[in-house]
Amino acid sequence: MKLIIGLGNPGKQYEYTRHNIGFECIDALSKKWDAPLNQMKFNGMFATVHRPEGKVILLKPLTYMNLSGESVRPLMDYFDIDIEDIIVIYDDLDLETGKLRLRQKGSAGGHNGIKSLIQHLGTQEFNRIRVGISRPPAGMKVPDYVLSKFSKEDDPIIKDAIEKTVAAVETSLTKKFLDVMSEFNAIG
Repeated sequence: MKLIIGLGNPGKQYEYTRHNIGFECIDALSKKWDAPLNQMKFNGMFATVHRPEGKVILLKPLTYMNLSGESVRPLMDYFDIDIEDIIVIYDDLDLETGKLRLRQKGSAGGHNGIKSLIQHLGTQEFNRIRVGISRPPAGMKVPDYVLSKFSKEDDPIIKDAIEKTVAAVETSLTKKFLDVMSEFNAIG
């Protein structure tokens, strides 16, 4: 069984903000796979999808970003999901808007959602898809920036990044994550 986690904050005011790109990617997978996120448990919304490659859970933690691990860990324990079978999708300030970087391990890099996951999972070694949102313009504080909505100019770039993320997740269902990294990191 695979678990695909999109990080974000619940609530209308956070929809389509930079910090919620993980939620946007889960919504895109949910729509493409016709799998509504209609299960509520473990402080999260999720869908269980039966695909030819096996069972996949799509999860949006509803704990707010800084406490994401409080949703992920109990769900993993309940469904007996191994750490190598998860993929976490989240925003990255250090990547140009729309760029993807897939990794198998690493530090939190200042990302509070990832800090929470590392704390609750007890390891930094889990698969991730980082979606670039760029740095804030001069004079703008990081919290204000990540909680702001994407600009009209960024819309097509972000839509493309979401499509690539969906493709990377689908590819990961049939290939080793290392091979998926090689393929998708090459196209950015």
